[in-house]
Amino acid sequence: MDVLSYIDPLIGTVNGGHVFPGASLPYGMAKAVADVKNHAENAAGFVSDDSDIIGFSHLHDSGTGGSSSLGNFPLFPHPGCPEDDVAQCKFTANLRSVPRTEDSVTARPGYFAIGLENSVYTEMTTTARTALYRFNFPTDSEVESKGYTVPNSPLILVDLSDLASTQSGGYVEVYPDSGRIVGNGTFRPSFGTGQYQAHFCADFQGADIRKTGTFTSNQVSETTKKVNTASGSSSYAGGWVQFSSSSNNQIMARVGISFISIDQACANAEQEIPEFGFEEVVQASEEAWREKLSVVQVDPTGMNEDLLKIFWSGLYRAMLSPEDYTGENPLWESAEPYFDSFYCIWDSFRAQHPLLTIVDPETQTRMVRTLIDVYKHEGKLPDCRMSFSKGYTQGGSNADVVLADAFVKNLTEGIDWNLGYEAVVSDAEVEPPDWTVEGRGNVESWHKLGYIPSDDKKTVGNGPKTRTVSRTVEYAYDDFAIALMARGLRRTDDEAKYFERSKNWKNLWNPEQGDQYEDEGDGSTIGSKFRGFLQPRLLNGSFAYQNPRLCSPIYEQHRCYFDTGYDTYEGSPWLYTFYVPQDMAALIATLGGREAFVERLEYLHASGILYMGNEQSFLPTFQFHYAGRPARSAYWVRQYIPAQFNSSLNGIPGNDDSAMGSFTTLAFLGFFPVAGQDVYLLVPPLFREVSLRTPTGRSATIRNVGAQGRDQHDGDGGGAIYIQSARLNGQPYTRNWITHDFFYSGGVLEFVLGAEESGWGTRDEDLPPSLSTTGFL
Repeated sequence: MDVLSYIDPLIGTVNGGHVFPGASLPYGMAKAVADVKNHAENAAGFVSDDSDIIGFSHLHDSGTGGSSSLGNFPLFPHPGCPEDDVAQCKFTANLRSVPRTEDSVTARPGYFAIGLENSVYTEMTTTARTALYRFNFPTDSEVESKGYTVPNSPLILVDLSDLASTQSGGYVEVYPDSGRIVGNGTFRPSFGTGQYQAHFCADFQGADIRKTGTFTSNQVSETTKKVNTASGSSSYAGGWVQFSSSSNNQIMARVGISFISIDQACANAEQEIPEFGFEEVVQASEEAWREKLSVVQVDPTGMNEDLLKIFWSGLYRAMLSPEDYTGENPLWESAEPYFDSFYCIWDSFRAQHPLLTIVDPETQTRMVRTLIDVYKHEGKLPDCRMSFSKGYTQGGSNADVVLADAFVKNLTEGIDWNLGYEAVVSDAEVEPPDWTVEGRGNVESWHKLGYIPSDDKKTVGNGPKTRTVSRTVEYAYDDFAIALMARGLRRTDDEAKYFERSKNWKNLWNPEQGDQYEDEGDGSTIGSKFRGFLQPRLLNGSFAYQNPRLCSPIYEQHRCYFDTGYDTYEGSPWLYTFYVPQDMAALIATLGGREAFVERLEYLHASGILYMGNEQSFLPTFQFHYAGRPARSAYWVRQYIPAQFNSSLNGIPGNDDSAMGSFTTLAFLGFFPVAGQDVYLLVPPLFREVSLRTPTGRSATIRNVGAQGRDQHDGDGGGAIYIQSARLNGQPYTRNWITHDFFYSGGVLEFVLGAEESGWGTRDEDLPPSLSTTGFL
């Protein structure tokens, strides 16, 4: 099977998915796609609706929140100008925008195409740092373009803008003999502070040049070949080339991109696509994707095409970002790799980075080296980073977990683990001047009180004094991850200190907090019988109050964002009460024991409080394992796939962040990582068999035996989806979890499935480790 035929890059390009559907290599810097006009959903440039197209740009992020990202230096093709007068063509984005041709979009790995209602059909592909466009024009001598009949004499412009209109100062120059257009601009990041500079170099091929020039706003000049806009100015400017009609009705545009210089942008283009060979670039891109994806082999027997699309499209999206900018870092000299668009680690640490540790450990290792190098040169690990800028910190210092996850899974190639450990300890101990964008805030109270008071006044640095519940539980887990690193590095005192701090989640446990509130409409009481939730706490030790359901889908969901004043981030106290992956045994005891825990976790899923569009909801899908009920995890996986994760345009429930695709990939493969630990929670794969190529060259195979796998599953959770027994390399295996050694050394794990929940994985000795019971020995 050619797996590329099951990848639909358009999944998630509506309703908040913000997926980039254009042409890109795995982790590619150059990302080419059509950009839509003035759209709340155009974070990745393109949206699958009927919005007008304003151009084709070459840098994008995928699946992000925040404002629109990148989209620098868009090209736009006119088939000709009214009365053959260049001044009558439209140059600014709002005026030149044009509807797309209905049903004209084609998207597949390494290729994107769309037709415009100005008679131009545009195709695009990319190499690592260069985009290649093929503009197809009509054959007639006169062309219909936006209600005008114009002579067939194409004009292609490039402007200095970006998607979010953050450009401030720039330069553009057109070379009349060759038609080359070069330029740069200064821009702001989409979810962070500071600014960055980008450079481009555009060359054309396929038709004779008639005229060249520049424009500023709608003032068009054939004599001015160079424009400088003042630093800080948002003046709209660009360059253009007009051509004679092409003999084969095609004009090629090659755009090299760099964050270093115009010269490097030109060098990137000339080295990567010297001959303008469109089909060759597409083929090379497809082969790059096939090679990356070939580490995963599946038996598709009984799987319908929609399920295959969900799986392969999710794995594909997991490899779009972060993006490899190695050699393009203008901030410091370093021999280390440099990846950008960690957007954001709060989203990606839970699923994407552990997935890459299995399916692409070489790239994950290089990402870890990048994070440590950022610490070396900027003083802190990032929680979010894009466009060489510091992004906003959403919760804890969760790069600590990314490093710990790599450490406990023995990623070593080129990693300076002593420096990495220094970086995570800096997060735990040193409050930065601005913890809006790095590190942790309220560190003094964290150390002395063991929680973040909602009325804390003593902070070394500055940052939003909010999210005290979610930051407390994340800081606790981040410290636990540091403790595991300390253990591996034989730093005994640190190990004890950070294990002890990891227990701080208990300090926000309010056993008296109920789950009932009065409906504002009719005055009725809404809620449940459950009592005891994490709650904000004051400096004096007394509890404050946040409705346990606030910021869930059933009660004021959109109130807990970065810039709002509540004590949880993008989730409710109901949800954050379950975030104790370091010691689920202690949490289960706190909530009243196994039965009470399972009842509460079932309610979280069944009540609508859980929102799968945010990544904190991933692990609770599998946390039944800790209470000896792994079958319930298998059940809920099959409730969310394909109900909320499917092959439609609206096929993911929230911003992808490369995390939604990672979640589905892991669920299909039959395990879910507890990020930062050497623990994978086991469920039956949705395929009959999956096989993963390991770094040792062997295969790690998980196989369903005695049932036909996913095709036996009906939408209500029936069918043979429950593990009855298991064998690892031929020997009985009773634990409901497994370690990374299986994915490193290889082996065969077989599950006998049945339609009823069994006793497999339910004994105390079969449960995943918890700090209070097993001590992670």
